[in-house]
Amino acid sequence: MIVLDGGLATELEARGHDLSDALWSARLLADDPLAIVAAHEAFFRAGAQVATTASYQASFAGFAARGFDGRQTSVLLRRSVELARKAAAGGARWVAASIGPYGATLADGSEYRGRYGLSVAELTAFHRPRAEVLAEAGPDVFALETVPDVDEAVAMLAAVEGLGVPSWLSFTISGDRTRAAQPLEEAFAVAAGRDDVIAVGVNCCDPDDAARAIPLAREVSGKPVIAYPNSGEEWDAATRRWAGRATYAPERVAGADLAGGCCRVSPDAIRVLATTHVSETPGH
Repeated sequence: MIVLDGGLATELEARGHDLSDALWSARLLADDPLAIVAAHEAFFRAGAQVATTASYQASFAGFAARGFDGRQTSVLLRRSVELARKAAAGGARWVAASIGPYGATLADGSEYRGRYGLSVAELTAFHRPRAEVLAEAGPDVFALETVPDVDEAVAMLAAVEGLGVPSWLSFTISGDRTRAAQPLEEAFAVAAGRDDVIAVGVNCCDPDDAARAIPLAREVSGKPVIAYPNSGEEWDAATRRWAGRATYAPERVAGADLAGGCCRVSPDAIRVLATTHVSETPGH
């Protein structure tokens, strides 16, 4: 098992950073880049072998709304990869350039619904420019993550095609369906037969849902499986607080080839995962 990191944004929040801005963790690419390095380093010290960049919610439109022009946005996108690389400090560690769904850039929870009313071609056109810039910075892999529906998965894979960087494809799910209520068999099949996809699976979901999805992802896609669920706590939008109890545990991601955590999964949880499972050296 290759051990991924945990929730970068929630680790930054735990360190006292206010991420209520629409740019979320991407704001710190401009305002406090060293804080991002420190968070990446914490996960590496815990045993993670992969750092996922702070570019999930970064987009040209999102930065433009904050007064950044296209050139400045390109600098910040490349910086996300550079900061993760700095934290990796050489060695056999991957940098995964995060490309979140279109809905994430709206900052209204749309990534947990999908079905934005945009065509595959429109979604591809949205994702391509930032994918091109991230590729220029030399990540080891694209993290096409928290994908809510099949159409966007198709669009994201089209957007990164030909850029010379392999990808993993990870859906956010509810039960045995994507967030857009499509069967997971349909979702995982998108990656089948694609040499540029190194793994397919799930993230930003309930740990129990992730555990059930792992064998299905392998069976349908014929690919290595990636799983990095949330802690199991739930976000209460009314009170803007996390509620419930954490149910994340190493056995919830057992059977995945690449495993880690998403929201509210801390370096301490990754340390337990890393010491529980024998990990391999990342490599393509």
